[in-house]
Amino acid sequence: MIRLLKKLTATDWLILCFLVGVVVAQVYFDVTLPDYTLEIGIKMQAGESTGSILSTGGMMILYATGSMACSIIVGYLASYLASKLSKRLRGDIFSKVLSFSMEETNRFSTPSLITRSTNDIQQVQMTVMLFLRMAIAAPITAVWAIIKINTSNGELTLVSGLWIAGLIIFLVALFLIVLPKFKRIQKLTDKLNGVTRENLTGLRVVKAYNADVYQENKFEKANKDISKTNLFINRMMGLMLPIFLLVMNGISLTIYWFGASLVNKGSLDYWTMQKFIQLVMQVLMAFMMLTMMFIIVPRAAVSAKRINEVLNTKPTVKDPANGIEFSQKSIVEFKNVSFKYPGAEGYVLKNISFSANAGETVAIIGSTGSGKSTLINLVPRFYDATEGEVLINGVNVKDVNQKELRGKIGYVPQKGMLFSGDIKSNIAYGNENLSEEKMVAAAETAMAANFINRKEEKYLSPIAQGGKNISGGQRQRLSIARAIAIDPEFLIFDDSFSALDYKTDRGVRKNLKKHAKNVTNLIVAQRIGTIMDADKIIVLERGNMVGYGTHKELLETCDVYREIALSQLSKEELGI
Repeated sequence: MIRLLKKLTATDWLILCFLVGVVVAQVYFDVTLPDYTLEIGIKMQAGESTGSILSTGGMMILYATGSMACSIIVGYLASYLASKLSKRLRGDIFSKVLSFSMEETNRFSTPSLITRSTNDIQQVQMTVMLFLRMAIAAPITAVWAIIKINTSNGELTLVSGLWIAGLIIFLVALFLIVLPKFKRIQKLTDKLNGVTRENLTGLRVVKAYNADVYQENKFEKANKDISKTNLFINRMMGLMLPIFLLVMNGISLTIYWFGASLVNKGSLDYWTMQKFIQLVMQVLMAFMMLTMMFIIVPRAAVSAKRINEVLNTKPTVKDPANGIEFSQKSIVEFKNVSFKYPGAEGYVLKNISFSANAGETVAIIGSTGSGKSTLINLVPRFYDATEGEVLINGVNVKDVNQKELRGKIGYVPQKGMLFSGDIKSNIAYGNENLSEEKMVAAAETAMAANFINRKEEKYLSPIAQGGKNISGGQRQRLSIARAIAIDPEFLIFDDSFSALDYKTDRGVRKNLKKHAKNVTNLIVAQRIGTIMDADKIIVLERGNMVGYGTHKELLETCDVYREIALSQLSKEELGI
């Protein structure tokens, strides 16, 4: 929690100092009120005039009003500072996650990052707000009131202290029991979010396989686990109020018991005893406020730790100290590249070497799990090569700023990912200054213009989150148009033609050759028909490059390629 307070600005600290001053003023008003109770009692006992008594009562009202005004100011400033801190934390986490490579994203998991960005920050915000309202006032009130109590009567102070000591012991024991459960509750929240997200994103598959009961049971288990933990915490915390009331009533009874005997002896007057009770109640209220903090601080501490884990994570893919600029050559080269995922024992790619010159199309094919997508993910530095070098225009991609590197690459993922907005905002996603003419040209090259023009609002037609309101082929074509729209030097297609029919597939590739002559294309594909015309074809098998050449060359020299080709097309179609 303390680390997160570093996010406060100099202005915030000045506001915080002012808030503390207002809290001190509020406590002063509160602990001074019992003095006027005693003064009124003494005046009544002495038979003073009604006007004198009313004057003292007026001072009590004035002090009570001052306390109320201070309380309102403290509440407003506490809410302001807590909201401002949570706003800054949300922004910092969002920016930090954007800087992550695939390795960090996979390490935390998407549901966990969502929880940390929402629920955890909400816990911290609520705690900071209550801390500023209660945790500052409570100890000041307790110490100030205890000092005044101690000057009132030593015997009553002793018996009250025994009750308060017992309350402190109970709170500490409760804290030690509940703290581990607070740590567990956030992990269970991650799990619940994960199950819910998985169910919503895979709803079609769930329906198709009649897996409703299976998903319900899976959710029920996650829901039951978090419910049981919450029940335990709430039951334990439920003991606090009865124990607090027991202590409060016990202290009152004890003070009246001992106070009555002291009054009978003449060593204590009734009004002093009443002042003493009011001060003790203020001490107890201070402890009650601290008790409230005991409830929320442990969970907030866990949340703060989880937030700091994200903020303190250093991305594995970093920009160099002095980035090198590219020359305009549009050449990709792999030199003895090997790669294994963090923590994995075996290599996914082993000793891969090839080059793709300006205007060439290099295709990558292989069985599932052979490392095709991993290979092209090394070009935009979603991961860094474990061994060897990935060069663009003769420069190692590790020596170039990520923004400049990715600004030259048009990337089309395996799954056509669109964002909520409209067709225009999705095509112009990587080029904010995209002109109308270039947008239309990109759509035509990707063969998306036909279905766009059939829509009533054309390029302003709304797109739902993830592109759920259009077909898979349409999503894929808009993704291709988005990549073309940035005028890239390199186009990477990660099995991006799989959702297109053969006619559209062929049409898009024909348009790319015509309108993007000098662009270097890297294509991952499963269809032989998609890559037959490629300048070079790489064949992968279990991370090894077992074939490299043209379509005709590989049919003669590579058994793996020949087997894949014959499984899709006849010998006549292949020209064998």
